[in-house]
Amino acid sequence: MSAIMSYVDFNADLGESFGRWTLCDDTALLPSISSANVACGFHAGDPAIIDATVAACGAAGVAVGAQPSYPDLQGFGRRSMALSPREIEQIVLYQVGAVAAFCVAHGVPLTHVKPHGALYHDAVADFARAHAIARAVARGWPGLPLVGLAGSAAFEEAARREGLPFVPEAFADRRYLPDGSLQPRSIPGSLIDDPDEAAEQALTLARDGIVRCVDGSVLTVRAATICFHSDTPGAPAIVAAARQRLARAGIEVRSFAVRSR
Repeated sequence: MSAIMSYVDFNADLGESFGRWTLCDDTALLPSISSANVACGFHAGDPAIIDATVAACGAAGVAVGAQPSYPDLQGFGRRSMALSPREIEQIVLYQVGAVAAFCVAHGVPLTHVKPHGALYHDAVADFARAHAIARAVARGWPGLPLVGLAGSAAFEEAARREGLPFVPEAFADRRYLPDGSLQPRSIPGSLIDDPDEAAEQALTLARDGIVRCVDGSVLTVRAATICFHSDTPGAPAIVAAARQRLARAGIEVRSFAVRSR
């Protein structure tokens, strides 16, 4: 079966440690991913970690994006917050600016913005929130790509209105509901931590543009980037297995920011 695309981006959330607390081994992920979403300090990360993460990505040839979130360090940005669209615009502008400054310092281009956690999932179906995110990006970095859930009309329309390329995203290590949303983490089994199973889901997404949902139905998903959560148990082995599986199928893993060979 021929692939629907000859290449796909693999992204992961990096820089999610804080102070003396270490969450994941980011260095073990860098050889297998093509794009990183760097925590901006509101759900994780701090100036020292952002600095080191951007430098490491630059050295590894991994594209750097910013990952703004709700101001929720205790909840790791995975709790929804009742902020106005104007407040969301301001916190996103602030956070992306932090990562962008370190990109300038290291001579590394900022390639995209991908919201984190509850901010991401709230924006999937809420145009006002999605538009606030897109407006913040457009104010500071006109034309910078915005990453959001594949099939999200809110994300896609928000990006279009602000003149931002929309990068549709799928997930290799999460289970899908029939409506195209992700099964909540609160439900046991929502994470896919078996490398072979996650690799197979990544392959069918890239090769066939489909994913099997929790009820057994098959959903069409057209994605330009596939996410692997760095805090999924065994994440480095999962991403490595997926990359190997795609290579055997003749599908290259490279950043969507790379437009030519």
